[in-house]
Amino acid sequence: MIQDAATLPVVETFHSLQGEGHHSGRSAFFIRLAGCNVGCPWCDTKHSWPTTQHSSLSVDDLAEQASRARHNGAAFIVITGGEPLHQDLAPLTEALNKRCALPIHLETSGVDPLTGRFDWITLSPKRHRPPLPLLLRTCHELKVVVHTSDDIAFAKKMESQCPASTERLLQPGWNCSEGEQLALEHVRRHPIWRLSLQTHKWLAIQ
Repeated sequence: MIQDAATLPVVETFHSLQGEGHHSGRSAFFIRLAGCNVGCPWCDTKHSWPTTQHSSLSVDDLAEQASRARHNGAAFIVITGGEPLHQDLAPLTEALNKRCALPIHLETSGVDPLTGRFDWITLSPKRHRPPLPLLLRTCHELKVVVHTSDDIAFAKKMESQCPASTERLLQPGWNCSEGEQLALEHVRRHPIWRLSLQTHKWLAIQ
């Protein structure tokens, strides 16, 4: 899926609040890249899967947008998708670092090799497409979506391969009562884990 490194297929860019995970509630500028072959059935951004339906933007243009967002209060940049690591992210992170000097966060399933330089990596691994070991060893945040008890077992397996410093979060699948109960019970019994909720959906914001 990697194309001309000077441009990237972009679904959307927007300035909002981080809705989930360790940095939930903070002002952030989001760059949502197109392209994903991981195929999660519960994905809420399936429109981002194809690359051909979305326009390409230069990394300089994206850096300029991030710079404007910084002046409007963004505390950090989030590169998400889709699966952003389907693309070579090195030119983008280089341009962002040169132009706006904000911390750069990555949200990934970890199925592809890491490219680019990041201040925070959120790894959201999937049972049907496990992540590469390097991503487990380098992620700052492990965020596992929970629908069934199999996801809890998977979360335990993933955490055993992460550094002790990695933040551990369980996130119930949206409108999944079983996932809610399983995540709540696990966090209650295992204090190293925290609960992550999709607050942006509750607030009906982007």
